[in-house]
Amino acid sequence: QVQLVESGGGLVQTGGSLRLSCVASGRTFSSNYAMAWFRQAPGKAREFVGGISRNGFNTDYADSVKGRFSISRDSAKSTMYLQMNSLKPEDTAIYYCATRPFLSVSLFSSEYGHWGQGTQVTVSS
Repeated sequence: QVQLVESGGGLVQTGGSLRLSCVASGRTFSSNYAMAWFRQAPGKAREFVGGISRNGFNTDYADSVKGRFSISRDSAKSTMYLQMNSLKPEDTAIYYCATRPFLSVSLFSSEYGHWGQGTQVTVSS
């Protein structure tokens, strides 16, 4: 099984930046899985933020974060990162990382088998 732990969340003002990390551990290596970030705000469904393919060569982002967020992965450290710039209050949510044992990223949360516990991101005006 795979265990995922997110970190790096916090409180930031509009226009600020945060960098989230997701560290994978367990019997499998993160390099064998596509990985993605999702977020969930109060009263809203879990939303796809972005993801990175198993080989790390391709990324995919929600329209709402394109140009502001960037995903990368370091297979040697079994870590995926989410660099968030130009943050807006509407980015406020709990951010989760997830993995699935396929090459490509999926936009659907139901297709991911492993999830982290989440890290809170709050963007104030």
